[in-house]
Amino acid sequence: MTTDLCVGWPRYDHPDDLAAIEATPLAERGLPGTSYDLLRRAAGQWPERTAVTVLPDAASWRSPTSRTYADLLADVHRMANALHRLGVRRHDTVALLAPNCDELITALLAAQLAGIVTPVNPALARDHVTELIRRAGARVIVTASKELDPEAYETGAELARQGLVDHVLVLRPTGAVDRNDALAGCPDDRFLGEPPTSTDLASFFHTGGTTGAPKLAAHTHANEITDAWMIAANSVLDQDSVVFAALPLFHVNALVVTLLAPLLRGQQVVWAGPLGYRDPALYGDFWRIVEHYRIATMSAVPTVYAVLAACPVDGADIGSMRCAMVGASALPDGVRTAFETATGIPLLEGYGLTEATCASARGFLDVRRPGSVGQRLPYQHIRIGHGLPPGEIGPVLISGPAVFPGYVEGKGADGFRISSQGKVTDGWLDTGDLGYLDEDGFLHLTGRAKDLIIRGGHNIDPRVIEDALLAHPAVTGAQAVGQPDRRAGEIPVAYVTLADGTVGEDELRAWAAAHVSEAAAAPKAVRVLDALPVTAVGKPYKLPLRADATRRVLAEVLDDLAEVGADAGSGTVTVTVTLRAGITDTAEVQRRVGEFAVPCRIVTRDRGDD
Repeated sequence: MTTDLCVGWPRYDHPDDLAAIEATPLAERGLPGTSYDLLRRAAGQWPERTAVTVLPDAASWRSPTSRTYADLLADVHRMANALHRLGVRRHDTVALLAPNCDELITALLAAQLAGIVTPVNPALARDHVTELIRRAGARVIVTASKELDPEAYETGAELARQGLVDHVLVLRPTGAVDRNDALAGCPDDRFLGEPPTSTDLASFFHTGGTTGAPKLAAHTHANEITDAWMIAANSVLDQDSVVFAALPLFHVNALVVTLLAPLLRGQQVVWAGPLGYRDPALYGDFWRIVEHYRIATMSAVPTVYAVLAACPVDGADIGSMRCAMVGASALPDGVRTAFETATGIPLLEGYGLTEATCASARGFLDVRRPGSVGQRLPYQHIRIGHGLPPGEIGPVLISGPAVFPGYVEGKGADGFRISSQGKVTDGWLDTGDLGYLDEDGFLHLTGRAKDLIIRGGHNIDPRVIEDALLAHPAVTGAQAVGQPDRRAGEIPVAYVTLADGTVGEDELRAWAAAHVSEAAAAPKAVRVLDALPVTAVGKPYKLPLRADATRRVLAEVLDDLAEVGADAGSGTVTVTVTLRAGITDTAEVQRRVGEFAVPCRIVTRDRGDD
């Protein structure tokens, strides 16, 4: 049994709709098997409808490049055949190393058709890029031209010089009029190779890329298509809704939420320029862009909405915007209130992770549940621990068709070595998050299991501290970590960003102490930063803060003997203690450091390492 997806979309705008949706088995939904099947279906149903509109940059938003669904399919055929001509086959990998542009959309879909795509953040350190491409086994890389991103171009050239890749294809900036010679002579009406099936690998996405070698999460075509359908099955939007996209395509949200899901509905997607939400010029004209293109929804992280809340609408007609989607990190109440008050646009929270393809829970416009990231998506299941009752906090586990096959550990003669590395047991993915389900099945996140602060044997959830600080009207972001302590092992400290500089750290510490739920969670210090550290895909990254907290406390106790440095670049906090001039006896340094149970490297100025 199959269903015409264009007319067979279920009603889905209320939590009670979930049971009716799942009454029809997923296998009977008639979903396309692969992204290629999805694109062919879209081009067949809506050949002349605009599929993608790409801005060259934020300042040129009135001069975009647009393609219909028929155009997009033809371009993907042409690019996939070029890759096939270079030797890419079903189980070969194509790496992408470029900021967003018109041709990158084509390249991603073409790489999934010809083989397996590995999108890589071009801002990563070159050794990280090298390791990701080596692990993925990519022999072809699609990178930016010099005009689009000179550093990405040079990285691609260096990989070729090293012999790590055999071929480098170069993408032109959006709107370039010169021809891409790599596509010359490639047919645009069909694919000459073996098309994928639903169980084939589609993508390898890196999971952050903060330090060391980031993990590569494998996705099948079925993973991505089913998750995209769950997102697209949203009654708030219809086929005439226009989606705004500005997250980078090395992020699963950009692929699943703003590329594949709109393809299912025949929607137009307006893509920002190569800098995306990092382009300052975007914010000055943002509401004019919404008005001009009649944008209905967008997807971004909380910091974007904090900036947009301060951008005057200035009479622009933004009535087309029905909601704005937010995820990746906790949404501060102050940011929600400021954005919704300034714009009248409701924020719709969601929750997901790369290991579950993209999204696993979503909120609802008409059923607000403060503090929740939403109800599970259809055909996915969420439980707490081994089945804890409502209200009890434990590890968040997910099962269903979006759970990934595992991490890519390398490629050998028999194919890719893929392992869940203990993340999946009996079909249940351990997300690493802590949370609870309420009586209605809405998920409330309380923190990361690895981020627990253990004070004298007492577990403190950092979210308790962060929520208290985020309730302050001046606080736009907050992260709490454990600082080494000679008596308690760890004590909580917090780092925040502010909307303005009118509030001091002592006032913030007093505010937190008055608003946390238990005295043990009151932070010892609250420190103000210009920006909180995040991973390459925009998620909170606390290790540099732990390093800073460690450095501060050791610098205080060793002030008369040594200088202290702490680094998180190795993936763990590494402390280096350098003795001051004239100090040679390390025994006292070792004694003081030993009180904190912090491993460190001691350096004397005359003799080197001790």
